[in-house]
Amino acid sequence: MRILLIHADRFSYHVTEKTSAVSSLADLPEEQRGGELGESLVAFLCSEKNDEKGLESVASQAAGTIRDHARQVEAPDVMLYPYAHLSSDLASPRVATKVLARVGEILSDEDAFRVREAPFGFYKGFSIECKGHPLSELAKTIVPGGEEKEADEAESAAIESEKKLHSDWRVATPDGGDSTAEEFDFSGHPGFRAMYDYEREGSRTSTEPPAHIELMRRLELVDYEPASDPGNFRWYPNGELVKRLIEERVSEHLSEYGAMRVETPIMYDYQHPNLMSYLNRFPARQYVLLSDKKEYFLRFAACFGQYLMQHDMQLSYRMLPAKLFEISHYSFRREQSGELAGLRRLRTFTMPDLHTLARDTVSAREEFLRQMDLSMACVDDFGLDYEIAVRFVRGFLDEDPDFAKEIVRRAGRPVLLEIWDDRFFYFVAKLEFNFVDAQKKASCLSTVQIDVENTERFEITYVDEDGQTKNPILMHTSISGSIERVVSSILEQQAVRIANGETPSLPFWLSPIQVRVIPGADRHREFCENLIAKIPARVDLDDRDMSMGKKIREAERRWVPYILVVGDREVEGGELSVRAHGGEQEKLTLEGLVRMLEPKMQDKPYRPINVPVRLSERPIFVG
Repeated sequence: MRILLIHADRFSYHVTEKTSAVSSLADLPEEQRGGELGESLVAFLCSEKNDEKGLESVASQAAGTIRDHARQVEAPDVMLYPYAHLSSDLASPRVATKVLARVGEILSDEDAFRVREAPFGFYKGFSIECKGHPLSELAKTIVPGGEEKEADEAESAAIESEKKLHSDWRVATPDGGDSTAEEFDFSGHPGFRAMYDYEREGSRTSTEPPAHIELMRRLELVDYEPASDPGNFRWYPNGELVKRLIEERVSEHLSEYGAMRVETPIMYDYQHPNLMSYLNRFPARQYVLLSDKKEYFLRFAACFGQYLMQHDMQLSYRMLPAKLFEISHYSFRREQSGELAGLRRLRTFTMPDLHTLARDTVSAREEFLRQMDLSMACVDDFGLDYEIAVRFVRGFLDEDPDFAKEIVRRAGRPVLLEIWDDRFFYFVAKLEFNFVDAQKKASCLSTVQIDVENTERFEITYVDEDGQTKNPILMHTSISGSIERVVSSILEQQAVRIANGETPSLPFWLSPIQVRVIPGADRHREFCENLIAKIPARVDLDDRDMSMGKKIREAERRWVPYILVVGDREVEGGELSVRAHGGEQEKLTLEGLVRMLEPKMQDKPYRPINVPVRLSERPIFVG
């Protein structure tokens, strides 16, 4: 960073027009389009590319230099003036605005002088009268020092706030019980205890690989992609099938609920009028890319695109609640490397995002409960155990204490309550369904949030019955959590079963292969192929040249729910030898087999097999 400090008798400026680099910035209100000071220290600041290696270090050093000089010359006012002409090696507008804002934040705690800031991203004319004494002019170059985070990993105000939170932890039970978490008897609730310990500790770093990683590779579902950024994965045919089925089930739930499906872009302009303040309120790190000298970020959720769509919608109170959803392919969060943990915490993921506009907080609470029920139904589809936590701002909780009681009643189990005295984020209430994995780490699946901030920020409005334009309440919901985390949770739950000596399995409707047919000899193949066409399930044929015992063991190792062994007796006798995964073998007619399989699908989505039916023709993806 380059700094030029001038101790002035008078200083004034006026905005003329936007610069081309940040042409998408909002127009300034009249009071910010100019300013005038008497005696003051004017700090001309120019952020350089090197600043990106240590944003906090540069801002801290710059603020210290300005503070010390202002005290030395006894200036009553300080003007921070972004001035790109001090260098030809400029930082990006995104980094420059972050540095400038941080310098202002540090100096704002100073009592010896007042701090003002000229707007960034605009051409300005200025007039200055320098005092002319030996200390009235000072130029300095500042470089990053120490072990600083790169600018792309600089943390938002929301992340910083999250680290400073003081939480009042309580446990509420369906019978009306309410106690501090320390007083609650966790015996009989090991998963609930593990979730509380994990949340209280606050660390997301993994020290050993999660158990699901070995299972996702063994089942040939998904794997690391060494040619990509860490936290990005390749999905094999079996995994792609599972992933799409989960997406379809979530979409069915949301459509039945009355949500309208949309699609939005995956990248957005960093300098969008409403964007920078929103990014600072969302606890996520972004990927940044450059196009035509403009910076864009890859979305971390479908929120922003849906906000812009809702801004353009014409709504009356009769249309509320209005619900939009998207299965976001893809969302991106640049998680820290130590936090990456297979599919549990990754950098590119698929998130079902539902955003509901509710008329007021009363309506929002009603939708909150409906969406909680929807989340329970969705997670039950995956056969997952889960624990529930709800986070409240105390003032919102005190407005309607019965709201929390109804949540606990519907949950039918102990619920962990985290209560904050102040609102650090955009939401006042947040529901989480947490899965506790084999390492006793909690991962959020479903979530429902009541947002009291962003409809005003993004100017989302509706017309009330009195003809007045008003801001609705915004709700953020994912009834499943990310699809990748759902897959990891299913596998983690099976890892626990394996550790307990139980037989692992996938939900039948999610099993890539639901029935495997094994011919006893070549002469049985034609019968087997005819049989496959009559079974309403995903069926394959193990026609490889290996022993029957090895074929059965291989099917068991892949968690195939049912194995049909076909020999002379089955061809001639009309009954099939049906072996359930981890169970006993029984004799069933074809009609009996079909009757047994049909209720296992119930109302779940179905997709046909997406690999060759014959195993002899199927490639091996994980050797």
